[in-house]
Amino acid sequence: MNIGKITSLKALLAKPFARQIQKRVNKWASNPLATQQKVFEKLISSATSTVFGQDHDFISINSYEDFVKRVPIRDYEALRPYVDRVVQGEENVLWKGKPIYFAKTSGTTSGSKYIPITKESMPSHTEAARNAILMYVAETGNTSFVNGKMIFLQGSPILEEKNGIKLGRLSGIVAHYVPKYLQKNRMPSWETNCIEDWETKVEAIVDETINEDMSIISGIPSWVQMYFERLQQRTNKKIGDIFKNFNLFIFGGVNYEPYRAKFENLIGRKVDSIELYPASEGFFAFQDKQNKKGMLLQLNSGIFYEFVKAEKFFDDNPKRITLKDVELGVNYVMIISTNAGLWAYNIGDTVQFTSLKPYRVIVSGRIKHYISAFGEHVIAKEVEQAIQEATNNDSSVLVSEFTVAPQINPSEGLPYHEWFIEFENEIENLDMLAKHIDNSLQNQNSYYKDLIQGKVLQPLKITPVKKGGFKGYMKLVGKLGGQNKMPRLSNDRKIADTLHNSNFVI
Repeated sequence: MNIGKITSLKALLAKPFARQIQKRVNKWASNPLATQQKVFEKLISSATSTVFGQDHDFISINSYEDFVKRVPIRDYEALRPYVDRVVQGEENVLWKGKPIYFAKTSGTTSGSKYIPITKESMPSHTEAARNAILMYVAETGNTSFVNGKMIFLQGSPILEEKNGIKLGRLSGIVAHYVPKYLQKNRMPSWETNCIEDWETKVEAIVDETINEDMSIISGIPSWVQMYFERLQQRTNKKIGDIFKNFNLFIFGGVNYEPYRAKFENLIGRKVDSIELYPASEGFFAFQDKQNKKGMLLQLNSGIFYEFVKAEKFFDDNPKRITLKDVELGVNYVMIISTNAGLWAYNIGDTVQFTSLKPYRVIVSGRIKHYISAFGEHVIAKEVEQAIQEATNNDSSVLVSEFTVAPQINPSEGLPYHEWFIEFENEIENLDMLAKHIDNSLQNQNSYYKDLIQGKVLQPLKITPVKKGGFKGYMKLVGKLGGQNKMPRLSNDRKIADTLHNSNFVI
């Protein structure tokens, strides 16, 4: 059989497989509460004899209400005494047996975090990404990308070992689970993927892919953007002309919308996209429909979800609710219990529901990443929507990256929000752009509007960042590349002062 027949056969087989997966997903998505109840019961019964289960009297938990009484919400620091025992090699602490991996992440307060991944939880990290692509195939009928090359910009797959348990970045761990039928099409090479220095790695990826037929490109938008820019610098061509069959962009980690105009300019045309919501703690959601806002919450993946209204989260004993009581458009802190042994665990993300039939979410920000220096509680979703609306209003404005911080003690006038924006092009009227952004923010956030109208704050000001300034900042703080992302919001001036003091601003 020749190569052409083999590749067309692969595309042909993708469609019935996609329909099969679509049926499976629709089955649990249309029975959400029963699905979550089964997950809850299985989690409790599986961990009854663990150290954590015994400490929290799992054997007497017969309802969700019992669980709430016995298991408080914890973040990594609060769960750390148990995690440390697991890291030291002890068995049956948070989950039965030992984890098969630790996903190592850098915490802002905890130093390195070691997030356990068990043999029960590992499949959810790999199957959800596969299912996202297959749901896209089932919806659109598009299988043309199956025959091209695929690139996944990710961390190094080199794993260390700690007390007999392998550890590394989540994306590096997942690289060991690429199915055989994708390995021939997958790029970059293993050797290139192992390069630790991000700038060196991007150059090597460009070398390997520049003459290939790339059809799927996947990664965090800010780092894919860097890859696209290097390709364009090398060839002086649009990405869509370099890769004529590139027609699917898969992304996660940050909201794509602030990058969309810049990407379409780099590519030279529109391409379909699929949004994913993966984290070291679990794979929580993926975009299941091209024309629907939000991502389908993964209810059948060994993860039990709870939610707390973000505005009440720091109250004493805030009310916890399950899926049946969530409302559309409310900002919730998402709390998870998983078959990796995380219990009532606060991952730090806030979400909003865009649909309740089925349950779809968008990531609205981080519970610690907001601005409320004056009681405004501005969140990431609001600043991202504001900049998106402003750039939609003026299509000549192309934003590469941005972050926002409060300016509490200006040299003159009222305090304000300082927006640090790196533009792709020269902007003629910054004041007009700032006005559009500010108006959008006031329309979304009544607290912010009251502070502006009450003359407590003056409208926001834009500080332009030099080209490559944010890349320089991330390099300076040791977070260039991989899964690291530029925080959208700060409640202090740490990032702002570094940008100013390191001459990254214009």
